[in-house]
Amino acid sequence: MKIKTVMLEVVRIFLGICMISPILLALIVAFMPKADILASPFKLTLENATFANYIEAFQYMNLGTYMKNTFVMIVVCLPARLLTSLLAAYAFSHFEFPFKSVWFAILLMVMMIPGEVLEVTLFKMILKWNMIDTYAGLTITGLTDVSAVFLFRQTMQSVPKELREASTIDGCGDMKYFFSILVPVCKTMIVTFALRSFVSIYNSYMWPLLVTTKDEMRTIQTGVASIAWSSHDGLTLAAATITSIIPLLIYFFGMDEIVEGMTAGAVKS
Repeated sequence: MKIKTVMLEVVRIFLGICMISPILLALIVAFMPKADILASPFKLTLENATFANYIEAFQYMNLGTYMKNTFVMIVVCLPARLLTSLLAAYAFSHFEFPFKSVWFAILLMVMMIPGEVLEVTLFKMILKWNMIDTYAGLTITGLTDVSAVFLFRQTMQSVPKELREASTIDGCGDMKYFFSILVPVCKTMIVTFALRSFVSIYNSYMWPLLVTTKDEMRTIQTGVASIAWSSHDGLTLAAATITSIIPLLIYFFGMDEIVEGMTAGAVKS
Protein backbone atom coordinates (compact mmCIF):
# COMPACT_ATOMS: atom_id res chain seq x y z
CA MET A 1 0.00 0.00 0.00
CA LYS A 2 2.86 2.38 0.79
CA ILE A 3 4.52 1.64 -2.56
CA LYS A 4 1.21 2.22 -4.34
CA THR A 5 0.71 5.53 -2.53
CA VAL A 6 4.22 6.70 -3.40
CA MET A 7 3.74 5.75 -7.06
CA LEU A 8 0.46 7.66 -7.22
CA GLU A 9 2.14 10.74 -5.72
CA VAL A 10 4.96 10.50 -8.25
CA VAL A 11 2.47 10.28 -11.11
CA ARG A 12 0.54 13.28 -9.76
CA ILE A 13 3.71 15.34 -9.42
CA PHE A 14 4.79 14.39 -12.94
CA LEU A 15 1.40 15.35 -14.40
CA GLY A 16 1.45 18.59 -12.44
CA ILE A 17 4.88 19.47 -13.83
CA CYS A 18 3.69 18.66 -17.36
CA MET A 19 0.69 20.94 -16.96
CA ILE A 20 2.55 23.89 -15.43
CA SER A 21 5.72 23.68 -17.54
CA PRO A 22 4.30 25.66 -20.54
CA ILE A 23 3.30 28.47 -18.16
CA LEU A 24 6.72 28.54 -16.54
CA LEU A 25 8.36 28.50 -19.97
CA ALA A 26 6.24 31.47 -21.07
CA LEU A 27 7.11 33.42 -17.91
CA ILE A 28 10.83 32.81 -18.39
CA VAL A 29 10.82 33.76 -22.08
CA ALA A 30 8.86 36.94 -21.26
CA PHE A 31 11.88 38.15 -19.24
CA MET A 32 14.45 37.27 -21.92
CA PRO A 33 15.77 39.93 -24.33
CA LYS A 34 15.02 39.51 -28.02
CA ALA A 35 18.65 38.61 -28.84
CA ASP A 36 18.59 35.65 -26.43
CA ILE A 37 15.23 34.44 -27.75
CA LEU A 38 16.43 34.50 -31.37
CA ALA A 39 19.85 33.00 -30.55
CA SER A 40 20.74 29.71 -32.20
CA PRO A 41 20.85 27.30 -30.52
CA PHE A 42 18.13 28.53 -28.18
CA LYS A 43 19.14 28.60 -24.53
CA LEU A 44 16.57 28.99 -21.77
CA THR A 45 18.30 31.31 -19.33
CA LEU A 46 17.63 34.36 -17.18
CA GLU A 47 21.24 35.59 -17.19
CA ASN A 48 20.17 38.76 -19.02
CA ALA A 49 16.71 39.03 -17.49
CA THR A 50 14.97 42.31 -18.27
CA PHE A 51 11.59 44.04 -17.92
CA ALA A 52 11.99 45.54 -21.39
CA ASN A 53 9.38 43.23 -22.89
CA TYR A 54 6.77 44.33 -20.34
CA ILE A 55 7.61 48.00 -20.79
CA GLU A 56 7.45 47.65 -24.57
CA ALA A 57 4.15 45.78 -24.30
CA PHE A 58 2.60 48.76 -22.51
CA GLN A 59 4.09 51.16 -25.05
CA TYR A 60 3.35 49.09 -28.13
CA MET A 61 -0.24 48.13 -27.38
CA ASN A 62 -2.99 50.56 -26.40
CA LEU A 63 -3.53 48.61 -23.20
CA GLY A 64 -5.69 51.19 -21.42
CA THR A 65 -8.17 51.41 -24.30
CA TYR A 66 -8.30 47.64 -24.71
CA MET A 67 -8.99 47.19 -21.00
CA LYS A 68 -11.71 49.86 -21.07
CA ASN A 69 -13.50 48.18 -23.98
CA THR A 70 -13.26 44.80 -22.27
CA PHE A 71 -14.71 46.11 -19.02
CA VAL A 72 -17.52 47.87 -20.90
CA MET A 73 -18.48 44.44 -22.24
CA ILE A 74 -18.33 42.95 -18.75
CA VAL A 75 -20.34 45.76 -17.11
CA VAL A 76 -23.08 45.52 -19.75
CA CYS A 77 -23.22 41.76 -20.41
CA LEU A 78 -22.74 40.30 -16.94
CA PRO A 79 -25.68 42.01 -15.15
CA ALA A 80 -27.88 41.46 -18.23
CA ARG A 81 -27.05 37.74 -18.26
CA LEU A 82 -27.80 37.39 -14.58
CA LEU A 83 -31.09 39.29 -14.71
CA THR A 84 -32.48 37.64 -17.84
CA SER A 85 -31.39 34.16 -16.73
CA LEU A 86 -32.83 34.51 -13.22
CA LEU A 87 -36.15 35.89 -14.45
CA ALA A 88 -36.48 33.21 -17.12
CA ALA A 89 -35.64 30.51 -14.58
CA TYR A 90 -38.24 31.98 -12.22
CA ALA A 91 -40.89 31.80 -14.93
CA PHE A 92 -40.07 28.19 -15.88
CA SER A 93 -39.90 26.99 -12.26
CA HIS A 94 -42.85 28.80 -10.62
CA PHE A 95 -45.40 29.73 -13.28
CA GLU A 96 -47.67 27.87 -15.65
CA PHE A 97 -48.19 29.17 -19.19
CA PRO A 98 -49.13 27.68 -22.59
CA PHE A 99 -46.52 25.37 -24.15
CA LYS A 100 -44.21 25.76 -21.17
CA SER A 101 -42.53 22.40 -21.71
CA VAL A 102 -42.14 23.11 -25.43
CA TRP A 103 -40.42 26.46 -24.80
CA PHE A 104 -38.10 24.86 -22.28
CA ALA A 105 -37.26 22.08 -24.73
CA ILE A 106 -36.39 24.74 -27.32
CA LEU A 107 -34.05 26.35 -24.79
CA LEU A 108 -32.34 23.01 -24.22
CA MET A 109 -31.96 22.59 -27.97
CA VAL A 110 -30.35 26.02 -28.22
CA MET A 111 -27.77 24.90 -25.64
CA MET A 112 -26.67 22.16 -28.04
CA ILE A 113 -25.93 24.56 -30.92
CA PRO A 114 -22.25 25.64 -30.99
CA GLY A 115 -21.88 29.41 -30.87
CA GLU A 116 -19.55 29.37 -33.87
CA VAL A 117 -22.40 28.09 -36.05
CA LEU A 118 -24.39 31.29 -35.47
CA GLU A 119 -21.56 33.80 -35.77
CA VAL A 120 -21.82 34.31 -39.54
CA THR A 121 -25.55 35.01 -39.34
CA LEU A 122 -25.12 37.27 -36.32
CA PHE A 123 -22.30 39.14 -38.08
CA LYS A 124 -24.55 39.78 -41.09
CA MET A 125 -27.21 41.17 -38.76
CA ILE A 126 -24.72 43.46 -37.00
CA LEU A 127 -23.40 44.60 -40.38
CA LYS A 128 -26.93 45.35 -41.60
CA TRP A 129 -27.72 47.33 -38.44
CA ASN A 130 -24.49 49.39 -38.76
CA MET A 131 -23.17 48.19 -35.40
CA ILE A 132 -19.60 47.47 -36.51
CA ASP A 133 -17.08 49.21 -34.24
CA THR A 134 -19.72 50.04 -31.62
CA TYR A 135 -20.26 48.92 -28.04
CA ALA A 136 -23.74 47.75 -29.03
CA GLY A 137 -22.21 45.38 -31.56
CA LEU A 138 -19.72 44.09 -29.00
CA THR A 139 -22.30 43.40 -26.30
CA ILE A 140 -25.58 42.52 -28.03
CA THR A 141 -24.81 38.80 -28.37
CA GLY A 142 -23.72 38.45 -24.73
CA LEU A 143 -26.85 39.66 -22.96
CA THR A 144 -28.32 36.19 -22.38
CA ASP A 145 -27.07 32.75 -21.43
CA VAL A 146 -29.31 29.74 -21.98
CA SER A 147 -27.22 27.39 -19.85
CA ALA A 148 -27.65 29.74 -16.87
CA VAL A 149 -31.43 29.54 -17.25
CA PHE A 150 -31.22 25.77 -16.92
CA LEU A 151 -28.93 25.91 -13.85
CA PHE A 152 -30.97 28.54 -12.03
CA ARG A 153 -34.23 26.73 -12.81
CA GLN A 154 -32.91 23.53 -11.25
CA THR A 155 -31.92 25.44 -8.10
CA MET A 156 -35.25 27.29 -7.85
CA GLN A 157 -37.19 24.06 -8.20
CA SER A 158 -35.59 22.84 -4.98
CA VAL A 159 -37.52 25.53 -3.07
CA PRO A 160 -40.75 24.05 -1.63
CA LYS A 161 -43.90 25.38 -3.34
CA GLU A 162 -45.50 25.73 0.07
CA LEU A 163 -43.07 28.57 0.81
CA ARG A 164 -44.42 30.58 -2.12
CA GLU A 165 -48.00 29.85 -1.10
CA ALA A 166 -47.29 31.00 2.46
CA SER A 167 -45.58 34.17 1.24
CA THR A 168 -48.54 34.93 -1.03
CA ILE A 169 -50.93 34.61 1.91
CA ASP A 170 -48.74 37.04 3.87
CA GLY A 171 -49.05 39.57 1.03
CA CYS A 172 -45.70 38.96 -0.64
CA GLY A 173 -45.92 39.69 -4.37
CA ASP A 174 -44.18 37.76 -7.12
CA MET A 175 -41.23 40.12 -7.47
CA LYS A 176 -40.76 40.51 -3.73
CA TYR A 177 -40.75 36.73 -3.38
CA PHE A 178 -38.25 36.54 -6.24
CA PHE A 179 -35.78 39.01 -4.72
CA SER A 180 -36.35 38.09 -1.05
CA ILE A 181 -36.48 34.29 -1.28
CA LEU A 182 -35.25 32.89 -4.58
CA VAL A 183 -32.27 35.15 -5.24
CA PRO A 184 -30.71 34.40 -1.78
CA VAL A 185 -31.34 30.67 -2.35
CA CYS A 186 -29.43 30.91 -5.66
CA LYS A 187 -26.62 32.98 -4.13
CA THR A 188 -23.92 30.31 -4.51
CA MET A 189 -24.94 29.55 -8.09
CA ILE A 190 -25.12 33.27 -8.90
CA VAL A 191 -21.59 33.90 -7.60
CA THR A 192 -20.25 30.88 -9.47
CA PHE A 193 -21.94 31.92 -12.70
CA ALA A 194 -20.80 35.54 -12.31
CA LEU A 195 -17.16 34.53 -11.82
CA ARG A 196 -17.18 32.15 -14.78
CA SER A 197 -19.00 34.65 -16.99
CA PHE A 198 -16.53 37.39 -16.03
CA VAL A 199 -13.62 35.26 -17.19
CA SER A 200 -15.52 34.10 -20.29
CA ILE A 201 -16.32 37.67 -21.39
CA TYR A 202 -12.82 38.85 -20.50
CA ASN A 203 -11.30 36.10 -22.68
CA SER A 204 -13.75 36.45 -25.59
CA TYR A 205 -11.87 36.72 -28.85
CA MET A 206 -13.73 35.63 -31.97
CA TRP A 207 -16.78 37.91 -31.70
CA PRO A 208 -14.81 41.10 -30.84
CA LEU A 209 -12.48 40.26 -33.72
CA LEU A 210 -15.43 40.03 -36.14
CA VAL A 211 -17.22 43.24 -35.14
CA THR A 212 -14.23 45.56 -34.64
CA THR A 213 -11.95 46.99 -37.31
CA LYS A 214 -10.59 50.05 -35.50
CA ASP A 215 -7.77 49.76 -32.98
CA GLU A 216 -9.62 51.95 -30.46
CA MET A 217 -12.50 49.42 -30.33
CA ARG A 218 -10.40 46.30 -29.76
CA THR A 219 -10.69 44.27 -26.57
CA ILE A 220 -7.79 42.95 -24.53
CA GLN A 221 -7.59 39.57 -26.28
CA THR A 222 -7.74 40.95 -29.82
CA GLY A 223 -5.12 43.51 -28.80
CA VAL A 224 -2.77 40.78 -27.58
CA ALA A 225 -3.38 38.85 -30.79
CA SER A 226 -2.28 41.87 -32.81
CA ILE A 227 1.04 41.85 -30.94
CA ALA A 228 1.52 38.19 -31.84
CA TRP A 229 2.07 39.30 -35.44
CA SER A 230 5.14 41.26 -34.35
CA SER A 231 7.24 38.03 -34.45
CA HIS A 232 8.72 38.98 -31.08
CA ASP A 233 7.94 36.06 -28.78
CA GLY A 234 9.12 37.86 -25.66
CA LEU A 235 6.81 40.81 -26.30
CA THR A 236 3.88 38.52 -27.06
CA LEU A 237 4.37 36.42 -23.92
CA ALA A 238 4.83 39.53 -21.77
CA ALA A 239 1.52 40.93 -23.04
CA ALA A 240 -0.17 37.56 -22.47
CA THR A 241 1.19 37.45 -18.91
CA ILE A 242 -0.16 40.93 -18.18
CA THR A 243 -3.63 40.09 -19.48
CA SER A 244 -3.71 36.79 -17.56
CA ILE A 245 -3.34 38.43 -14.16
CA ILE A 246 -7.01 39.44 -13.75
CA PRO A 247 -8.54 36.01 -14.60
CA LEU A 248 -6.01 34.33 -12.32
CA LEU A 249 -6.96 36.65 -9.45
CA ILE A 250 -10.65 35.99 -10.09
CA TYR A 251 -10.13 32.23 -9.90
CA PHE A 252 -7.79 32.51 -6.91
CA PHE A 253 -10.16 34.53 -4.73
CA GLY A 254 -13.33 32.86 -6.01
CA MET A 255 -12.18 29.25 -6.03
CA ASP A 256 -14.24 28.28 -2.96
CA GLU A 257 -17.44 29.69 -4.47
CA ILE A 258 -16.75 28.02 -7.82
CA VAL A 259 -16.19 24.61 -6.21
CA GLU A 260 -19.28 25.03 -4.02
CA GLY A 261 -21.39 26.02 -7.01
CA MET A 262 -20.16 23.11 -9.12
CA THR A 263 -20.95 20.61 -6.37
CA ALA A 264 -24.26 22.18 -5.32
CA GLY A 265 -26.94 19.53 -5.30
CA ALA A 266 -24.48 16.67 -5.69
CA VAL A 267 -25.12 15.47 -2.13
CA LYS A 268 -28.58 15.01 -0.70
CA SER A 269 -29.12 16.26 2.81
